[in-house]
Amino acid sequence: MRARLVFVPLAAMALLAAAPGVLADRLVIDNVRQAEQRGEERPRHGLTMEQVAAGFGEPNERVPAVGEPPISRWRYTTFTVYFEHDRVLHSVKQHD
Repeated sequence: MRARLVFVPLAAMALLAAAPGVLADRLVIDNVRQAEQRGEERPRHGLTMEQVAAGFGEPNERVPAVGEPPISRWRYTTFTVYFEHDRVLHSVKQHD
């Protein structure tokens, strides 16, 4: 009986501790789905710089690479593309 009194609160605390991460994952997935539904195309992970330029045109600005591995970014009107070497890491929507 005593073990049960300890286990139940510990189990509840563990579930609550995991909840923010689950919620954050859900929000990211929902935002991606909403962007896809609105037709907001952005470069996908793994595309080359050449493929991005061919599919989306020249960026408004090319920010030089920094760090190791080299991370550079291209700024477009509605999104920014982050590259590691010559491959897309992420593309994110610009804040309004």
